[in-house]
Amino acid sequence: MESKMLWYPSQQMDPKIWSRMPEDLLERVLSFLPLKTFMSLRSTCRHFNSLVFSPPFISKYSPSSSPSPSAFSSFFLLSHPQFSRKYPLFDTVHNNWRNLSVSLSAAQPCGSTSALLSSSNGLLCFSHPTSNSFVISNLLSRSSRVVKFPVLPFSLESITLVSMPNGNYKILVIRSSMGSSKTTFIYDSSFHSWEQSEDFDLIFSNYIHHQEGVSHHGSLYFITPEPFHVLCFDFQIGKWKRAAIDLPADLSFARLVSDGDGTLFLIGGIGRNGISKSMRLWEWNGDEKRWIDVEDVPEMMCKKFLSVCYHNYEHVYCFWHQGLVCVCCYTWPEILYFKVSRKTWHWLPKCPSLPPKWSCGFKWFSFVPELYAFV
Repeated sequence: MESKMLWYPSQQMDPKIWSRMPEDLLERVLSFLPLKTFMSLRSTCRHFNSLVFSPPFISKYSPSSSPSPSAFSSFFLLSHPQFSRKYPLFDTVHNNWRNLSVSLSAAQPCGSTSALLSSSNGLLCFSHPTSNSFVISNLLSRSSRVVKFPVLPFSLESITLVSMPNGNYKILVIRSSMGSSKTTFIYDSSFHSWEQSEDFDLIFSNYIHHQEGVSHHGSLYFITPEPFHVLCFDFQIGKWKRAAIDLPADLSFARLVSDGDGTLFLIGGIGRNGISKSMRLWEWNGDEKRWIDVEDVPEMMCKKFLSVCYHNYEHVYCFWHQGLVCVCCYTWPEILYFKVSRKTWHWLPKCPSLPPKWSCGFKWFSFVPELYAFV
């Protein structure tokens, strides 16, 4: 009979042996743990908590055990001024609302005056007005960083958090300067410092307030109101420029969306005199330098969305989420989204926990938890 080794739960490794284990060997052993056990190590001791998030350990983490994109669900996260630091989540993988909201009390040391401003690659950016700062948080790793804004007053026209290919992130802030110009500040997490870009003048002064930039090929892209132009801020040179992208005719409003992999989309209203009669989605063909029609919004969905906006298109904003082009309005608690793989339009149902009388201030974000999104 083949002999077998028996392991009894009461048996434990001698602490003297464990404590003498070389650190590189310990890291190698830990790198083969399953995700659930791996995450539990954070509360075991301070050494493990710092070890599992150290770059040397990350480089050793086994591909067979590392969390895949499907290891965590991805979510639509809903923010509203009256939610008091609670953020309902819609699970886009399992297609349902989560009973538990995300509580950010541990990630937000800034009290009830804070607001969620931007999201990128598992990171969330909150305002911290009482200290003229931002708070960058990773809810999954329970880590956060306070980023002090370099000038006063703490008044912002636009802020965009964008993840960079090297694993760091940048924050681009636009604020009004003296006269008609705008001042741009860029925070680089790799240096933990701010830089100020040159002002850009009133040729673009009609810039839409509170619109986030769209990350595409190392730049952030924006669309001005009529007459519509595409602007971009090039992170490499640290300057603004007019993008060589013409827009379709007869637009009544326009928003850009990027899938993060090089594809740029445009969602816009078609009409005259600032009134939309229909809505359409385009895809940018960089080789041919033109927009290609993708799909019109179905008539009934279009009528519903346009009635929600009431032709006040400054309330419209868009974002990309896991193969979906999402179109939203600050005054409406639902999302109109386009599933790119199937070329179909859908409505996301209203959150059941929303009070019926809330009518403004709805802001949706793409939230894809990422363990190694470092703050």
